[in-house]
Amino acid sequence: MAKKKETTVENKLRALYDLQLIDSRVDTIRSVRGELPLEVEDLEDEVAGLTTRLEKLTDSVDTLNDQIKMKKNLMEEAKALIKKYTEQQKNVRNNREFNSLTKETEFQDLEIQLAEKNIKEFLAKIEHKNVVIDEAKLKLSERKNHLKHKKAELNTILEETKKEEEVLLLKSEKCKKDIEERLVLAYSRIRNNVKNGLAVVAVERGASGGSYFTIPPQIIMEIGSRKKIITDEHSGRILVDEELANEQKIKMEKVFAKI
Repeated sequence: MAKKKETTVENKLRALYDLQLIDSRVDTIRSVRGELPLEVEDLEDEVAGLTTRLEKLTDSVDTLNDQIKMKKNLMEEAKALIKKYTEQQKNVRNNREFNSLTKETEFQDLEIQLAEKNIKEFLAKIEHKNVVIDEAKLKLSERKNHLKHKKAELNTILEETKKEEEVLLLKSEKCKKDIEERLVLAYSRIRNNVKNGLAVVAVERGASGGSYFTIPPQIIMEIGSRKKIITDEHSGRILVDEELANEQKIKMEKVFAKI
């Protein structure tokens, strides 16, 4: 029985670079969405907050209007009592009854004055709250419109990229299965530790991609020989030669074009 051919280092490097190209493509898709999901979430929270505030303000105005009605009813009752007491004074039998009715009349008159004062205060509060309500309504309308546009923008981007992202994620997982576990773990660790997510980079102009640190000529020759996996001593990234990188880019661009 023929012995299974072992995967060469070159094939491992190609597979790792393919994985990097796929994952970088996913990163690009997600960066297009950028902060939009968070913006939409923040706007939704702001709209909910403004709506609640508006409801409370409206309830407060309704409460004040109810209090005004109560005070007006109290005034009508007081006026009726004053009329009643005035009529009763015409038929009193002595000064004590007359004075008693006079005090009752004066008390009801004070009740009317206090009610009138309260009504003025309530009306002033309503006027102020109505100004605040108008401002809140305007702001809520603006925020709702802004949210509507941002949601539409996000939905458009999601619709345009959802299918591609799903396919790429499946390809990424399939690609990982074709690479030995220790290399996938190393790749993932490096990718998580670098800002741009680049764990595998090509040597460009004598330095690793995105780096200003020059790589010694001897190391560049070793990278080009594709006999062993070499990492950048500064960033820890896995290094591949420029020719291999270009070949894999051309190959993967054809794959991406079919998605």
